[in-house]
Amino acid sequence: MKFDYIFWIALAAYALHILEEYTYDWKTWAQKIQKLETDWTSFHVTNAAMLVFGLACAEVGWSHPTFSLIFPALLVVNALVFHILPYIRSKRKFSPGLFTAIFLFLPIGLGSFNIAVNLEVTTKALILAALCGAFLAAYPIFLLKTKNLDFFKP
Repeated sequence: MKFDYIFWIALAAYALHILEEYTYDWKTWAQKIQKLETDWTSFHVTNAAMLVFGLACAEVGWSHPTFSLIFPALLVVNALVFHILPYIRSKRKFSPGLFTAIFLFLPIGLGSFNIAVNLEVTTKALILAALCGAFLAAYPIFLLKTKNLDFFKP
């Protein structure tokens, strides 16, 4: 269908975002500023999983917009919650990934939803995709915060 390209562009933006985060040492920033107990292995596995998810969304395209819009929603949530807000709260301490969050994630993510509105995707589908995108963005943080609980230890 027309406009499927937006999901592929979102996937490419995510790849550039990973490059920015890795280059500017997201792991150390996350440990110091966000107080996350993380390592490079977790970073790589999480981003590989997100790339596969984004690939699935791009492949499905507008044939199932509720699913495909989850990835652009993830981009918007990631930009706002994990880059822009921490940058503001930390008194302007640079957040690795901030550039791609502002200049790629927000325009592509919001643009995807704008295309969806123009294609007359239902409000219910838009809201569900946005909620699932927020969940998907929060899921790796939830895993990091709970991985050392006794319940999850062998």
